[in-house]
Amino acid sequence: MKFIRVLLFPIVPIYYFVTWLRNALYDLGYKTSKSYTFPTICVGNLSAGGTGKTPMVEYLIRLLKQDYNVATLSRGYGRNTNGFVLATKNATAQSIGDEPFQFYNKFKNEVKIAVDENRRNGILKLRNLEKQPNLIILDDAFQHRKVKAKLNILLTTYSNLYTNDIVLPTGNLREPKAGAKRAQIIVVTKCPKDLSNEKKKSIEVKIKPETYQALFFSSIKYNDEVVGIEKKIALRELKKFTLVTGIANAEPLVNYLKNKGLDFNHLEYSDHHNFSTKEIETVSKSEMIVTTEKDYVRLNVEKILRDKLYYLPIEIVVDKPKVFNQLVKSTFAN
Repeated sequence: MKFIRVLLFPIVPIYYFVTWLRNALYDLGYKTSKSYTFPTICVGNLSAGGTGKTPMVEYLIRLLKQDYNVATLSRGYGRNTNGFVLATKNATAQSIGDEPFQFYNKFKNEVKIAVDENRRNGILKLRNLEKQPNLIILDDAFQHRKVKAKLNILLTTYSNLYTNDIVLPTGNLREPKAGAKRAQIIVVTKCPKDLSNEKKKSIEVKIKPETYQALFFSSIKYNDEVVGIEKKIALRELKKFTLVTGIANAEPLVNYLKNKGLDFNHLEYSDHHNFSTKEIETVSKSEMIVTTEKDYVRLNVEKILRDKLYYLPIEIVVDKPKVFNQLVKSTFAN
């Protein structure tokens, strides 16, 4: 993989220039970004996945659903449909994508969940619903410059800050680092729980947030039990199991389970992986399977796995939750 990235390095300047030029055309007004009079929040990153957007969206839903009629709008990566789709009782991970389907399973009676690769069209369709949402969370839309969100929340992981990276294809950035200036809030995600103030300050020096930008740090909070269709099992009671992951970065989860002293075999697949029949058969040979919530919504449709399949719920914990929550809410106060 490293060898391939070295071979692709000559393409980096071309990719950099194309993405820089695109942003410049929007910044100078030659390309138009549409703003809205109602609250819109964009959750995104500069990196190509794996920064924790899904738990952040869920955090925002919990924070705002009491005060607003909330909707989420995602692209619906990996779905077998096109255009605008509003999640209903007939929705599946295949029809709307695994992450939106995860949102739907958790919040279907409280918020609207929709997908559309054209965010402007998706917003229009949502606002034309009989029960009109008055706050829309745009999932993974930081590079979708056709829409100008009221609040941009940029995520970057503790183990791979965007400041230490370069653009694709040799690096992992979707656009040059200067794109971070569009964010009002930057969150360093997947931090160690015991992250010191000194380390936070050193990261702040690297990121160099603008005066209008607020910097926060978050960590992953794992549940103390895994969840299946009809029962839950405490982590301490788990015997040998197979861990199946199809996410961008499984390292934090793997390390957490290892630190718990658990005995497991890890089958690792790419992000949003579509499991083949042969792969399902391989996984089904395990007596017990633990996976992520995102993978669970795709794998539990397989009858051969259903009775032995569990997921480990997670949430994010922000280092200054009261400040963070108030900053988000105050953005829409006027």
